[in-house]
Amino acid sequence: MTGSSATASTATPSRPETLATSADCYHCGLPVAEGSNYFVQIDGARRPMCCPGCEAVAGAIVAGGLDNFYRFREQSSQRPESAAQSDRWSAYDLPEVQGEFVRDFEPPGRTGQVGALKVSSLLVSGITCAACVWLIEKHLLGIPGVERVSVNASTHRAQVVFDPAQIPVSRLFAALATIGYRPAPATAANSERLILQERRAAMRRLGVAGLGTMQVMMFAIALYFGASKGIEREFEQFFRWVSLIVATPVVCYAAQPFFAAAWRALRSGQLVMDVPVSLAIGLAYGASVYATVFATGEVYFESISMFTFFLLLGRAVEMRARHRAGLASGGLAQLLPLAAQRLCVEGDGAVIKSVPVTALKVGERILLRAGDTIPVDGVVTDGASGVDESILTGESALQQKVVGSSVYAGSVNSDSSLTVEVTAAGKSTRLSAIEKLVERAQLDKPAQVALADRLAGRFIAAVLLIAVAAFVFWWQQAPERAFWIALSVLVVTCPCALSLATPAALAAATLRLQQLGLLVARGHVLETLPTLTRVIFDKTGTLTEGQPRLRAIVPLRTGVSDTDVREIAAALEAHSSHPLARAFQPWIGKRSARELRSVTGRGVSGICSGLNYRLGRADFVQEGFAGATSPLQVPSQPGQWLLLGDTVGPLAWLGLGDEVRESAATSVAQLQDEGLSAELLSGDQSAEVPRLAELTGIETFRAGASPEQKLARLQSLQAGGERLLMVGDGINDVPVLSGADVSVAMMSAADLAQSRADAILLQGDLRALPRAFALARKCRTIIRQNLAWAILYNLVALPLAFLGLVPPWAAAIGMSLSSLIVVVNALRLSRWQPAL
Repeated sequence: MTGSSATASTATPSRPETLATSADCYHCGLPVAEGSNYFVQIDGARRPMCCPGCEAVAGAIVAGGLDNFYRFREQSSQRPESAAQSDRWSAYDLPEVQGEFVRDFEPPGRTGQVGALKVSSLLVSGITCAACVWLIEKHLLGIPGVERVSVNASTHRAQVVFDPAQIPVSRLFAALATIGYRPAPATAANSERLILQERRAAMRRLGVAGLGTMQVMMFAIALYFGASKGIEREFEQFFRWVSLIVATPVVCYAAQPFFAAAWRALRSGQLVMDVPVSLAIGLAYGASVYATVFATGEVYFESISMFTFFLLLGRAVEMRARHRAGLASGGLAQLLPLAAQRLCVEGDGAVIKSVPVTALKVGERILLRAGDTIPVDGVVTDGASGVDESILTGESALQQKVVGSSVYAGSVNSDSSLTVEVTAAGKSTRLSAIEKLVERAQLDKPAQVALADRLAGRFIAAVLLIAVAAFVFWWQQAPERAFWIALSVLVVTCPCALSLATPAALAAATLRLQQLGLLVARGHVLETLPTLTRVIFDKTGTLTEGQPRLRAIVPLRTGVSDTDVREIAAALEAHSSHPLARAFQPWIGKRSARELRSVTGRGVSGICSGLNYRLGRADFVQEGFAGATSPLQVPSQPGQWLLLGDTVGPLAWLGLGDEVRESAATSVAQLQDEGLSAELLSGDQSAEVPRLAELTGIETFRAGASPEQKLARLQSLQAGGERLLMVGDGINDVPVLSGADVSVAMMSAADLAQSRADAILLQGDLRALPRAFALARKCRTIIRQNLAWAILYNLVALPLAFLGLVPPWAAAIGMSLSSLIVVVNALRLSRWQPAL
């Protein structure tokens, strides 16, 4: 836009001569070609530009009211062509790039709208406190097309739900950059890089602050003793100037994050806890510089340095705890290897080829050696080995895998080699499903956290007013102390502990629950669990294993052993896809059968060891007998009974049934001990329902309940004032899972059931439920302790600081210790051990 101009403020840049001369581009500092006619009106003057790119960028900065950028920048900007500033984020609009961090959003309870909205997972560096989280969320929610925003202060991850028809992903990145935060896609590589950069920067700043504090303290001691012994004026000034030189890097470098966070918050019209911190450091430093230059008053360079050091130390400890929680709960994809050993058939044999994991497809076979991380979900086709599935289930014991066993991405093959046929890869694996659930949990901000965030912002405003009041009061009483007392008020009451009290405890408890086998997928779970009054169980796949088991054999011919019956039945069912065939999985391969034929709804037949056999319904098996026979009497015991016979006659009845989970009765009893009522709602109409209720100790049960009847029962109980936990695994459980106060789905549940659940039981051990109740109560206790401590600390510290009894350096120690106590208390939850 040659010849265009934008009007900005008339203030002159503070150091234009250090950035560019009159013959240089005002934006990037490069020489302006003779005859160039590119310029932008900045600070009331026509500023030369070297090219249309610089002109466009500078014009956009001024038009957006950000012309102060040129007044406060430390060096010239990069030229747009080299830095690609104009389309910096446009690459993130490409579908190929978005595949790593953008996915379809499923609104809870609103089916049929998948794909209308998207959710983007972002890493946001530069977050220092809970108020920063609030600032980011408020800023993004003000953009048309952004539906929901949730930022996790512990992991620095942001989940943004948006309408791609209204706003591109690139604008989300640009919006975050506008308010001073650095966004990046939430990939495993970016997470590791962000953590590494943050640790290095924190350690450098902490080191500078620590060294500066030690040096300044030595000079401060000389000044203190000199004041009492009568130090000469020139030596006093010498020590002051040296202290100024040493303290300046502490203020300008080590304390820079405080100033940066405070500046971007104030620029957006918000208050964060770095505002009073920055005021304290900046005012104390400015007053000390004034006293040094004009040889008057007192200097407090040692207090400034100590204050900065203790603040940075407290944040470094909090950062390490945050990183540990973030690595444990997110970025699971980084556990997978980059390559896999694929088995390819070439000629008469198999050849092993190393291929990228992303190239693996369903149906292909891979070789896993001992120690290999499994890259895909699959089924073992050859070999036997122990597999560590602790990343998925929390169970540290090795799981023995044989032919036909399922293995999952992220687990580790420990003992010997396995050949695995791929059944799911990439985003279809169970590991990916868990990661999506973890991300979804971040979209929910617990009410306790939201309340603490609001209180922190109001508290900061109150602190600033109290500090002003302290200054005014002491100016009238002792003017020489007014400034330092107001400074102590600013420092000692910084609400770090208040903001950390709840999120630190919830993060630690959520991580511990995952280790115990319960993955929290909604943010309200830990808050709601202690308030529940009743737990409702589904039957199949929940209180039972969900897998048919061979429970009984009733021989009908002498000379036929139970082993023969099992092995013959397994040979007939070896290639059947019927669910009942899984009951014979342990004996498949013991014998072989040929000419297998399956008759839908009736049974299977085949030739085994030269004889014709049939397995299935009695009438189907009897059709294969050589002569006529009378109807057979089905055994009276509960279960599903199959008949095995050959051409001569019947061999045996085989009783199949779904086994009760070993942990079911114990878990129900423990939940009842916790004061919860237990109930069984099943769609099964068989006699298994009352039998199962008796075995597990559940007094209230109902068989043959349809999804509508289950939901009606749930709503009836809720109308009566009860708060309910629903545990299920089938698609027919989706309505009640969506309607319950807290819902838990089994890891083996249907995808739709998992998507509606608030938590996922990662393994079949139902004892995770009573453990979750116990941990939730412990978490509530910890939160109350943290909040009580934060409030008590401020109630005690504030009057002392107002009365002038707390110097600035002691205030810094008190504030840092208050925050550390809260974090350490919360971390107790990550080591909590169940007593049951």
